[in-house]
Amino acid sequence: MTASAFRFCDDLGPKTILHLYEPAIGLKAIAVVDNTAAGAAIGGVRMAPDVSLDECFRLARGMTLKNAAAGLPHGGGKSVIFGDPTMEPSAKEQLIRAFAKGVQKLTDYIPGPDMGTNEAAMALLKDEGARCVGLPRVLGGIPLDELGATAWGVVASADVAKEVVGMKIDGARVAMQGFGAVGKHAARFFAERGAVLVAAADYSGAVHDAGGLDVDKLAKHVEAGGRIADFGEGERLAREAIISVDCDILVPAARPDVIRADNQATVKAKLIVPGANIGVTERAEAMLHRRGVLCIPDFIANAGGVICGAVEFAGGSEAQVFGIIEEKISRNTTEVLERMKQERILPREAAVAMSRERLAEAMRYQRFSSGWSVQAPRPDTELRAVS
Repeated sequence: MTASAFRFCDDLGPKTILHLYEPAIGLKAIAVVDNTAAGAAIGGVRMAPDVSLDECFRLARGMTLKNAAAGLPHGGGKSVIFGDPTMEPSAKEQLIRAFAKGVQKLTDYIPGPDMGTNEAAMALLKDEGARCVGLPRVLGGIPLDELGATAWGVVASADVAKEVVGMKIDGARVAMQGFGAVGKHAARFFAERGAVLVAAADYSGAVHDAGGLDVDKLAKHVEAGGRIADFGEGERLAREAIISVDCDILVPAARPDVIRADNQATVKAKLIVPGANIGVTERAEAMLHRRGVLCIPDFIANAGGVICGAVEFAGGSEAQVFGIIEEKISRNTTEVLERMKQERILPREAAVAMSRERLAEAMRYQRFSSGWSVQAPRPDTELRAVS
């Protein structure tokens, strides 16, 4: 294990860091199993050109906290594949299949879809013999991206948090940073509750209309392969300008660290409800809080996808999913906000404390209950493999 990897170790994990390489086809990937006190780790497979070990670990730790907060019988993990998700389909399939063979070494990790992968990618993993969730319906899965499971939880969290900032969802102005599987569904769910989508962004740019964008028309444009920058309505903005739009609710639903200490002062929203993982840096969250902007921790607000995956893995039905997501996320958002108020702490501090309490209880049932640190990886136990 490199020194940079070893610095991640703490009382929770990581349990395993696995590097996968196959130069012949250009595969470079990392999987991190962070903590398995509650059961096998569930966490998505992210594909992007600029992923890193640091990002993978942060995402895996987020899944540990997220799954503990949601009360799931699973630990946290994550994996990243270095590559452009829009690459030629046969090349992408080759990478996914090679990755699937490599992660079979991790008997305590259950992959799922994430940015750059989808239900079809999970079908390829299954075909190679890997355990996974988020499969297409035809393979017995509950297609969380198709249903908008993560987005449903984001809206449920916002519905609880609105009371703290003194707003109603009906009539609220929403800006969506990212308009993929999470963003487009969240926009639709907000619109169904009377909210107005005033801005949306993707990799190509942003579009803004203070009077409201047509959510269905924009979603159909994107689903047909169109870029937001080419949408025929509204004012064109730079991609980064989405966080500065005058709105009530801002939903970061794409890449990590889009709201940072150096740009948080431009945020005009009263409420931030992340649809993506690690979309807001911890320092920015603290600064936003001091300015009176409520930022719900990502692992509380966007747990809908992994809750859906856990229901699928346990053999549950599609009909159960939305009710379970709403119940768990609404309850957790309420508890975090109550702790924040009573203890006069940041929302993230309240959420981490809540999750750590639940993890500590689960870890007491482990064989090495005197200290999880005995399970943490040591320099000679990192796995390196060629798939």
